[in-house]
Amino acid sequence: MSGAGQDWSWTKSEDRIPPEVDTSKPSIARVYDYFLGGKDNFAVDREIAEMVFKIDPNAAETGHANRGFLRRVVRHLTAEAGIRQFLDIGSGLPTQGNVHEVAQAVDPLTRVVYVDNDPIVLAHGRALLATNNTTTVIQADIREPESILNDPKVQAFIDFDEPVGLLLFAILHHLGDNEDPEGIAARFRDILPSGSYLAVSHFFNPGEAHPEVSKQVLESERICNEKLGTGRWRTQDEIQAYFGDFEMVDPGLVPLSEWRPDPEDLVHQGSTYYTIVGGLARKP
Repeated sequence: MSGAGQDWSWTKSEDRIPPEVDTSKPSIARVYDYFLGGKDNFAVDREIAEMVFKIDPNAAETGHANRGFLRRVVRHLTAEAGIRQFLDIGSGLPTQGNVHEVAQAVDPLTRVVYVDNDPIVLAHGRALLATNNTTTVIQADIREPESILNDPKVQAFIDFDEPVGLLLFAILHHLGDNEDPEGIAARFRDILPSGSYLAVSHFFNPGEAHPEVSKQVLESERICNEKLGTGRWRTQDEIQAYFGDFEMVDPGLVPLSEWRPDPEDLVHQGSTYYTIVGGLARKP
């Protein structure tokens, strides 16, 4: 992880691990960190990631594709759509190209609230943002929307009378069908004022269009649910429903590498290409 030129890793010294962090259980945020080549993960997290690699050796590409998608979306929203406040739910561990870094490169006064339920994310975020007065981090769970919306820091940083950029990157696929992810997305959509945007990235099962990929993701789904507790690769229609009646921004819901790639982006249509999709939509 990089931030302000410092290494905030706790993996080098056991006595620096926050006491509330359970290193015996895998963490979604830390598994993603391992996918991205970070240091803030433990043996139990690496074990899960290596199981996924046995199914798909290129699985880490999904993490990098997601970060690239995040950067392009945030850049578009700040530089072209004029969004000056972001609520990033399921933000994960900080890495290069964080939301506040991309957004505040356009306007330093852009406000960002990071939300994650992993205590290690909160600890890292506080360290990284110690001198940033326009960005904060809270520990909360997307399954409890009101706890997020009523949080004092969210209320202080986000003005829900002005357009908001709501970012749900790689989070809804960690909600089971029984947890009503569509209803949760709707609750957040409802609170957004007109002119706001919703960005979503999500594990994707391409079905009969790519049967070998579909078989692969079903095995990944099995491992995630057995070992990590969560993970659903959903269909195009299921993911599209998260946007409700919002107006999709071109090119719509597509594989992440197809969402407004930069000219210098190298697109590798490997085995992971069709396993995660994303889109951006505007509230009329």
